[in-house]
Amino acid sequence: MPKVALVHERLTDIAGSEHVVEQMARVWPDARIHVPFSRPQGIPSGLGPRVRTGPLQAAYRMTGQASYAHLMPLVPSVLQRTAIDPEDTDVVVISHHAFAISGAAVDSPSVAYVHSPARWAWDQAFRHGESDSRAGRVALAVLAARARANETRWAHRPQIVVANSTAVRDRIRNWWGRDAEVLHPPVDTGYFTPGDAPRGDYFISVGRLVPYKRVDLAVAAAVAAGVRLVVVGEGRDMDRCRARSGPGVEFLGRLPRSEMRDMLRGARALVMPGEEDFGIVPVEAIAAGTPVLALGRGGALDTVIPGVSGELVNGRGDDEVIAALARAMREWNDSDYATSDLVAFAAGFSEESFRGRIAEVVERVV
Repeated sequence: MPKVALVHERLTDIAGSEHVVEQMARVWPDARIHVPFSRPQGIPSGLGPRVRTGPLQAAYRMTGQASYAHLMPLVPSVLQRTAIDPEDTDVVVISHHAFAISGAAVDSPSVAYVHSPARWAWDQAFRHGESDSRAGRVALAVLAARARANETRWAHRPQIVVANSTAVRDRIRNWWGRDAEVLHPPVDTGYFTPGDAPRGDYFISVGRLVPYKRVDLAVAAAVAAGVRLVVVGEGRDMDRCRARSGPGVEFLGRLPRSEMRDMLRGARALVMPGEEDFGIVPVEAIAAGTPVLALGRGGALDTVIPGVSGELVNGRGDDEVIAALARAMREWNDSDYATSDLVAFAAGFSEESFRGRIAEVVERVV
């Protein structure tokens, strides 16, 4: 087995990219995980002793581990001077979505698994709504310029670049000028399985309430369609979502994982109105026997196959997307989707499949 060093952006919260790192760590059980800074609640179970931080960890502690935004511009210089020993490392495996690609500066072969090039840095429209103040917008623009420069500098270094979806592969080609192969992230299809209870009468949205996920469009569509929508999650976009709410829309906040799974199992469909890089929650829903109604852009094009795992809608603006979602909700036919077909489709995104494929990629570099 090759001697591998893992590099990740940060371990401050557990989300999709942290689950990817967790599965990589299972492939190479002796690999250390190099991050600029971390906190206990951001480290997947069992990985704590393998985490190595850098000089930014002390600065992060001084904030009470409450904020890391001001530290992000310093991440590239720290990762370029990481404590990885080239003499004891066959390959560096990088998990990238903002600054981690600078880990390719280490004098060892490398593979970059790209959740996405920093979309907020390259796509000005994506940054719209991320800050309400002029000072905040200026600061974000400066940070975006730093992120673009960092990616441009180091994107040519890895021997292999892997994208987590075809949409991300296209961004890598357009923004980095590199080809990439696609390897979808791992989904816990052993945990997300169909339940025994009858299906409920509601649609569901699951995830952080942040601007780019556009949960407000799902809320507005449910009101227009006169159907029930359950919103699971919390975040800074809550006020905008509540402003569009009406009868039949319920906000449950953040739920324990088991309760979220039960809610997914009972839903008529998961509604995903934003453009995701990949979107793990939709595959979790499909594995649980629930189809997906999604905007036909980004990662949904890899996971939502019309008539098989759900339906796609499109629109040139918010009003058109809301109208398309509302129409699909009104016309939704639960009998169009067989649970066995949904489960079989989701099996291709399993953790076991991911581990086998990422190991094969790294073996090619060694």
